[in-house]
Amino acid sequence: MSKNLPFEWIVGLRYTRAGKRNSRNSFISFISLISVGGIALGVGAMIIILSVMNGFRKDVTGRMLSVLAHVEVFERGTSLPNWQDLARKLQTNPEVKGAAPFVQAQAMLSHGGEALRPAVVRGVLPEAEPNVSDLAKTTRYGSFNDLQAGEFRIVLGIDLARALQVNLGDKVTMVLPQGTVTPAGIVPRMRNFTVAGVFVAGHQEFDGGMAFIHIEDAQRLLRLEGPAGLRLRLEDMHRAPQVAEELQKLVPKEMTVRDWSKLNATWFAAVQTEKRMMFVVLALIVAVAAFNLVSTLVMTVTDKQADIAILRTIGASPRSIQKIFVIQGALVGLLGAALGVAGGVVVSLNIDVIVPFIENLLGVQFLPKDIYTISSVPSDMHWSDVGVIGVAAVLLAFAATLYPSRWAANVKPAEALRYE
Repeated sequence: MSKNLPFEWIVGLRYTRAGKRNSRNSFISFISLISVGGIALGVGAMIIILSVMNGFRKDVTGRMLSVLAHVEVFERGTSLPNWQDLARKLQTNPEVKGAAPFVQAQAMLSHGGEALRPAVVRGVLPEAEPNVSDLAKTTRYGSFNDLQAGEFRIVLGIDLARALQVNLGDKVTMVLPQGTVTPAGIVPRMRNFTVAGVFVAGHQEFDGGMAFIHIEDAQRLLRLEGPAGLRLRLEDMHRAPQVAEELQKLVPKEMTVRDWSKLNATWFAAVQTEKRMMFVVLALIVAVAAFNLVSTLVMTVTDKQADIAILRTIGASPRSIQKIFVIQGALVGLLGAALGVAGGVVVSLNIDVIVPFIENLLGVQFLPKDIYTISSVPSDMHWSDVGVIGVAAVLLAFAATLYPSRWAANVKPAEALRYE
């Protein structure tokens, strides 16, 4: 089969397999092996680290969406008395799998006359809330279904409950910024609530600053005729921006349709920026390995000057000589990228087994349960990331071959053979 290959490929393959003259039967020279290993390590590290970052992002997003809905529909400054009709209209979109009404307000909470704690208080309908969130499942103490209209009960985030130093059955005073006009002036609205449950979302923003009450109690406190809006759950949360645009066309212009990524735009922008910067930093590892390939090819050209001169005297063109060393460098880059991709994919897909094995072997724990909300290293490998990393590594390796191959093409046969 090799006889049918162009001679540039035959020579390039021979130079890749044979490094030094005294070890022609070796599969690859030591210096080329270092180049392959460097590229493989860089590519593998990029895939593993980006997969872990994606895993953490997916885990945090899942925790956030246990409290948040995929899409919110509301109209500022007004309520939706006939929210059932709007819900049925929105659910004509096949992507919408559930809807539930809500009321939301900023409030201050206190217990026993202690310092006030700020909180986002959301009024929900307990029987409809499972259609859009996992609040009932995340309620660790008490029961989310204990929220009954007129009972004025409240479910707190675990960090908020600890800050208020309350247990189930304790009374919490809620102070709303909306005031009531009295002969003595404007007095803030206040109401006592009984703690009916404590939820654990696993996200500090929600566990430390969110509380839930029955929607009718919220409407009574805020003096609304109906819910402030609807929360929707979609079949695919990743399509929320596109679905939000489609739903915007189904509702009046004065209403706002907002997807979950916009509800936490700052956090997601920070995560994306961090991922891009990490990609750039890790790409430098592959770039260093590619530069090492330059030194490999330079040493090969120096060692093979007599061979180059002989090839030139029997009719090989400078372009053919250049192609030989481009082929050699490209093969090293392809081999390194392939090994790195294979290793990175295997580790990323089995990180839930590899990390515990390393922890047991070394007697350490990378994510202590008493510090972090998760105790295992997550991984979410994206094949798009793998493809971009692999292609980038091959392109860098190819770029590294340009200077040495041009230098080889410029070797003059007479000068190269003078001392042979």
